Amino acid sequence: MPTVRSPLRPLVLIPARLAATRLPRKPLADIHGEPMILHVWRRAMEAGVGPVVVATDSGEVAEIVAGAGGQAVLTRADHPSGSDRIYEALQTLDPEQDFNVIVNVQGDLPTVEATVVRAALGPLQDPEVDVATLVAEITREEERTSPDVVKMVGAEIAPGRFRCLYFTRATAPHGPGPLHHHIGLYAYRRAALERFVKLPPSPLERRERLEQLRALEAGMRIDAVKVDTVPLGVDTPEDLERARQMLIYAAEGA
Repeated sequence: MPTVRSPLRPLVLIPARLAATRLPRKPLADIHGEPMILHVWRRAMEAGVGPVVVATDSGEVAEIVAGAGGQAVLTRADHPSGSDRIYEALQTLDPEQDFNVIVNVQGDLPTVEATVVRAALGPLQDPEVDVATLVAEITREEERTSPDVVKMVGAEIAPGRFRCLYFTRATAPHGPGPLHHHIGLYAYRRAALERFVKLPPSPLERRERLEQLRALEAGMRIDAVKVDTVPLGVDTPEDLERARQMLIYAAEGA
């Protein structure tokens, strides 16, 4: 009897590079005695959606992940984005194309919850969706106007499910109603990831400094799922200290 394969066969890839400007050697930043990359790797493993591999330009990061029982693959150091890094890793790890969905979990999200990772796969049940991502409703007034908080403008096609029309650092859409904070965690169909990384940067992508706009400008469909929590992206020493505090509270509440 032939084997029946699941329509979605995910591989989780975590891009991690050492050359971060604002927080040098960021993947190795200490959080309660362990490098940050191991916190992200463990949370991705807890999601249980598929194999988890760290894609890194650092032999030191790769050794630390392997020492914890994980898998890492070395990539070039000159990639312009995490999407390019995970695509190189994918070519190395899966030349037979056994995996048809690639989940990109950024290596600087040590507080990401397993349920959030799993939620990203939901929209890909619809064959018309190329890329899935996540949003959370903005509740803090200062985030509504902050250019550091990326907003998703979308059409709600089902409760908590959106077809993304635009992403912006501006306050949008105008008028009364909720605003949605975009969370930079993506699930790509394999063909969509390949198409995306081969496209040149688009005009709106360059203007807003948001690479997901490249996909929209090329006519690709991105859908988003609303989740309750925004994982903290660690970009600065202040973010790192906040992550340490958040993880203390999480451990005390467990």
